[in-house]
Amino acid sequence: MTNKATIGCNLPRRFGESVSNKWDQRFLHLAGHISDWSKDPSTKVGCVVVGSDREIRSTGFNGFPRGIEDSSERLDDRNQKYPLICHAEENAIMHAARVGVSLKGCVAYVTWPPCTRCARSLIQAGVVEVVFPENIDVPERWVADFDMSMSMMKEAGLEVRSVSSDETE
Repeated sequence: MTNKATIGCNLPRRFGESVSNKWDQRFLHLAGHISDWSKDPSTKVGCVVVGSDREIRSTGFNGFPRGIEDSSERLDDRNQKYPLICHAEENAIMHAARVGVSLKGCVAYVTWPPCTRCARSLIQAGVVEVVFPENIDVPERWVADFDMSMSMMKEAGLEVRSVSSDETE
């Protein structure tokens, strides 16, 4: 059995109070739907990047790069999967870049807290806020990485919020 930890339960107090709204819920729900497109048998993550007028600029889910075979054999073997897989946030950023869409000033809605790799990419893409569901149970092996990513994003000036998924519209 994998050890798990809960991430995001105290995040609003740590990074400044923010109140969820119906748009947070809608975009997190959409990120959850998009996460289902991932073929990863162990972890499915979705990302929706939204502009200041609530327009969707890009989406992404964790998966292999275009043209790389995503066979069950590769997806079931972490030694093969991890070097190949693109995280949801990375895919959203790369999809936007591929078609010339700026993410500067945008909000990223993700189904998991960003890892350090994705935090770097979100910062460099100009994303100004990251929102994810609160009380996410994550494998213990990710906790230190998520703690570092939260510190990175805070230091870079991003607003980071975890919101309750049971709030009504």
